[in-house]
Amino acid sequence: MAIGLLTLELYLPLNHSLKGKRGILKPLIVRLRREYNVSVCESDAQDVLSRAVLEVVCVSQNGALAHRQLQNVATRVEGWRMDAQLVDYWIEMVG
Repeated sequence: MAIGLLTLELYLPLNHSLKGKRGILKPLIVRLRREYNVSVCESDAQDVLSRAVLEVVCVSQNGALAHRQLQNVATRVEGWRMDAQLVDYWIEMVG
């Protein structure tokens, strides 16, 4: 069993309120959970209006599968929304 952790750093250029930030992130989180069967949470910069850090975790049979799934998530997030730009991402394998 392998556990993969994907950290996504997002820039929200058009956001000016916490309510607006929630309106951008919540649909994104729901979509990731539904389409990829992963766990997602906002882990950092909760009070910063123009920045968000999401953690995505996946459990798989082996490390290669987990890494591939998280890479697909990052690629998909990069092309999904214009109001949430992917600045950077990194993948860590645990176990």
